[in-house]
Amino acid sequence: MADRSFLDWPFFEDRHRELAAALDEWAAQHLPVDHSDVDEACRGLVAALGAGGWLRHTGTTPDLRAMCLIRETLARHDGLADFAFAMQGLGMGPVTLFGSDDQKSWLDKTRAGTAISAFALTEPRSGSDVANSEMTARRDGDHYVLDGEKTWISNGGIADVYTVFARTGEAPGAKGLSVFLVTPDLPGFSVVERLETIAPHPLALLRFDGVRVPASSLIGAAGEGFRIAMSVLDVFRPTVAAAALGFARRALDEALDRVTSRQVQGAPLASLQMVQGHIADMALEVDAAALLVYRAAWARDSGAPRTTREAAMAKLYSTEAAQRVIDTAVQLHGGEGVRSGGAVETLYREIRALRIYEGASDVQKVVIARQTLGR
Repeated sequence: MADRSFLDWPFFEDRHRELAAALDEWAAQHLPVDHSDVDEACRGLVAALGAGGWLRHTGTTPDLRAMCLIRETLARHDGLADFAFAMQGLGMGPVTLFGSDDQKSWLDKTRAGTAISAFALTEPRSGSDVANSEMTARRDGDHYVLDGEKTWISNGGIADVYTVFARTGEAPGAKGLSVFLVTPDLPGFSVVERLETIAPHPLALLRFDGVRVPASSLIGAAGEGFRIAMSVLDVFRPTVAAAALGFARRALDEALDRVTSRQVQGAPLASLQMVQGHIADMALEVDAAALLVYRAAWARDSGAPRTTREAAMAKLYSTEAAQRVIDTAVQLHGGEGVRSGGAVETLYREIRALRIYEGASDVQKVVIARQTLGR
């Protein structure tokens, strides 16, 4: 059983401890799911998470500690379940934080698991460099006309609603972006390519060719898209860190099972001092990551106006530490560690993308440095 002693830390309230216990019980009954058809698996997971009431935590007043606990727990049981939960929150993040009452009606559907959402920010020539996004949204009467491409879009091809960032041109660079609610049934919207990755998820390259959306689809005000995107990422980066933490906890659990059951020269593998050193390093990385994750979440929930530095630290350390923990777990499993479909081999493929998306590790270092120098 995964360590739960961290739930006694002062970051948490009784409701968080109750949530973690209830979700762990639910996950043990429902996860993992069959991943052979990733699209169907994600649709089924969104529906199940909605029916279980877990998606309500992606709603209008996010409790970041709860969201982090949910992502950590789901990732420990099934990486695709974590993905399904996370995208319901991230996809609707701009609406949750900045949307109008009419736009927030989508939250009833995404929280119930009856609609799937997506966050369309990345472009073929602007990933981390969001300020230089090239997709345009031209005002035409009471509509905007969207032209351009978005790539590496999670839930691309299966989403019912997208939050799409485009250049409206109020000013150069970051101050000229806006964000819109877009449904895939509109003329000119197309899925150009489905993108395959080492840990299968529904990802796509999307094209917008003269897609007309009502002016009421604009989220917030024109020119506020960059600020909205950064505000959403400030919230969700600690949850990415929490997912990495969940993967790391699972890897540590798998390693503990391995070294205590595997016999070497008549004694458990765990009796070797070198192995004990690896276990100590893994446990230290897990706890250090957890402290950074839940500090960032607690700070946000406690009303801190911005948690950019805390979120970046949590995201950077937890994803990098999880990679190290999982790699050590593979090593301790020997040949079994690289057997296709095994628990630690699956974790090895799952963790790699978390060091890239929602701000690559190198970008997080820049963020932390600027925040620290700016103080």
